[in-house]
Amino acid sequence: MEADAPGAPAGLDSEEAARRLARDGPNSLPDASRRRWRRIAADAAREPMYLLLAGAAVLYLLLGEPREGVFLLGMVVLMMCMTLFQEGRTERALQALRDLSSPTALAWRDGQAQRIPASALVEGDLVELGEGDRVPADGLLLAAAGLLVDESLLTGESVPVGKLAAPKGSAPAPPGGADLPWVFSGTLVVQGHGLARVSATGPRSEIGRIGAALGQIEPPRSRLQRETTQLARRFALLGGVVSVSLVLLLVARGSDWLQALLAGIALSMSMLPEEFPVILTVFPALGAWRLARRQVLTRRLAAIEILGSTSVLCVDKTGTLTENRMAVAALWREGVKHEPGGGAPMPEAHGELLAHALRASRELGSDPMEAAFWRLAGDALADGGAVPHGWVQVHEYGLTPQRPALVQVWDRGDGSALVAAKGAPETIAAMCRADPPRLAAALEAAARMAGAGLRVLAVARADVRTGPWPADPAAFGFELLGLAALADPLREDIPAAIASCREAGLRVVMITGDHPETARAIARQAGLGEGEVLTGAQIEALDDAALAARLAEAAVCARIAPQQKLRIVRALQQEGAVVAMTGDGVNDAPALRAANVGVAMGRRGTDVAREAAELTLLDDRFASLVEAIASGRRIFGNMRKSMCYVMAMHVPIAGMALLPVLLGWPVLLYPLHIVFLELVIDPACSLAFENEPPEADLMRRPPRARDDALFGREAILGALVQGLWVLAVLAVLYGWALSQLPESQARTVAFAGLVLCNLALLLSNRQRGGVGGTLRIANPVFWTITGIALLLLALAVFVPAAASMLRLAPPPPAILAGAGLAALLALAGLELRKAFSARRQQPARIAGG
Repeated sequence: MEADAPGAPAGLDSEEAARRLARDGPNSLPDASRRRWRRIAADAAREPMYLLLAGAAVLYLLLGEPREGVFLLGMVVLMMCMTLFQEGRTERALQALRDLSSPTALAWRDGQAQRIPASALVEGDLVELGEGDRVPADGLLLAAAGLLVDESLLTGESVPVGKLAAPKGSAPAPPGGADLPWVFSGTLVVQGHGLARVSATGPRSEIGRIGAALGQIEPPRSRLQRETTQLARRFALLGGVVSVSLVLLLVARGSDWLQALLAGIALSMSMLPEEFPVILTVFPALGAWRLARRQVLTRRLAAIEILGSTSVLCVDKTGTLTENRMAVAALWREGVKHEPGGGAPMPEAHGELLAHALRASRELGSDPMEAAFWRLAGDALADGGAVPHGWVQVHEYGLTPQRPALVQVWDRGDGSALVAAKGAPETIAAMCRADPPRLAAALEAAARMAGAGLRVLAVARADVRTGPWPADPAAFGFELLGLAALADPLREDIPAAIASCREAGLRVVMITGDHPETARAIARQAGLGEGEVLTGAQIEALDDAALAARLAEAAVCARIAPQQKLRIVRALQQEGAVVAMTGDGVNDAPALRAANVGVAMGRRGTDVAREAAELTLLDDRFASLVEAIASGRRIFGNMRKSMCYVMAMHVPIAGMALLPVLLGWPVLLYPLHIVFLELVIDPACSLAFENEPPEADLMRRPPRARDDALFGREAILGALVQGLWVLAVLAVLYGWALSQLPESQARTVAFAGLVLCNLALLLSNRQRGGVGGTLRIANPVFWTITGIALLLLALAVFVPAAASMLRLAPPPPAILAGAGLAALLALAGLELRKAFSARRQQPARIAGG
């Protein structure tokens, strides 16, 4: 059933909603961003590596070696399956993030207000709209109070339009008109609240008819992706030039054209760092999925690479540092304080104060302070705080940054009206007509209660005749009734989280709209120290340079208007800080966008705040943000390790494909050998390093510098040094083997050494510490890859059919053991380089891993 009047909404019942959902489909536009397996396979088939493999298979067939050609094609299929698994895992992680980040709506179902996915809305649903919400579907307003909606998404007009309710219905109208009762999907509520009946969903909505192309828009690639793609192209170009030169050299020396082409293809494959794009895709996606399991939703994957360099956390007090579980701790009137919960009945004067606080509160809403008033009224007032019979709310003055107070006007039905107000004590006091000593006493009492860590609101009333309402509620001339103090306990895990931030070199600045004394008390409990408390009024009087200087000493900013958060962010950035800023309201959006990492609240945040932010704390906990920073450092560090390993490993592979030809030795590596090595490198770089646990001192290092590139000059040089050292060891090993054995057996020794040195590189790059400590750190994926690599190597050497295809032959065991000794020698050199580098570098420069 549907409600006919907004006074007591019932909405649809669940069965009817399910029938309509099955009939009309979900309230969503087609999603073109999801990649199905066919598209993944088609994209992979166009990669240069697969094209080179297919070319090599054709050459084997032309050489009259069908077994090798078919085997190579089989390897192509196997690598394609690995790619599908890898990309599919990444896509599933991204889809899980999309599902978590999909919008929700507060709809009436079965007579109750329920938070449901916006995609589940159907025609006829009753939806509550509030400030900061994205309208989830087209609908007709049944009730509205001061509702302003930004419809620029549909009209291009940036000025919000007012909305009026039409509970008895209205003719359909297009977006953009003022004082119309229609709201449209995708538009933004910038002020007020209302109740709407859904009239159209999904493709049938206004945005569905004209905006289907929005789903086709792909986000721009990050700077990191662009730089890495450019690096990969340079390697590919260099590999092409060198490979052509190798083919020409072999032909000039009398080699067969087809054999020379096989050697050239092998060299091209060895120099193609195809793993770089995989790393940049898999690590952030799976990292974001892991963060989501810890209640941190990543809306933009590029934010993960910034998290590790974050140096300042600007956090809200309410709901982030505190529980956001408000309870009325005291009611103060005319110098008398009543503390509920002590067993004593509430005095009549204080009951009147509470009743007027309710008349300045919304009955349905998510504000925890108003919920605390309603809970107390249910226990302490005979009527539970119910609206008197015949009273109707006729006007509302919402909270604004300039006037942190909510004012509601109630028509009594007899020509008179009650105006009730509650808000910041100094704001309410400025709106009251009372003698200065009385106001001063109230403000002094408010300061005392704030010093105890309580959040204090003042309550006032005015009796007026019905008629036109003034633009400024201060014109009513209020009478101050008293104060209400609310307790919001500090979260239990905050002191430990703050201590962890301090140990990690992270500075925490608490930003709140509360009284300075309340903020100071909470900061003391949280362990933020006794730094300066900077108020919004003081910030208003400072220029940008002076503000930056004052913020260097401040741990708390109190009585801050949302728009001042933007100045705070910019002032901190001006001093070189990388800033993470939390926010939940419409007016927080500019600061969230300006911050290096914007962090929205998942439970109490508005849609516009979540859209402006890179991260959303699904549980609103500060400790979750600290865990996200630790995860960001781990992800960045593991990405760097993986890219160093990939580059270092390609050096000896490319070198051993080229060097024997230049020295006049037999060719060592053909395409089949490169495929074998890729079967180890691909899962190693994308799975072993992605699963690598964090370094033990990860959160004891300072943040890395913002300009510290993921794969900058120092990392590239380090990878090249590792690769050249391994190449030197392998070149000596192959030269020695050729002097002792026939070609096929010598190739076996060198190839086994190459595989084992690959594992040595993988082991050495896992952690910054020594290999002994690394072996004690659990990483099952690493050991799985190692075991599979050794098993495949044994099969390639000792199974005659496999050895024949790979042009190998089992050498004497004593000489084959030389491959193991070469790998140990390579590992020793890698560990010495790592130890020398650790002594030379400053800890601050290696915070990212």
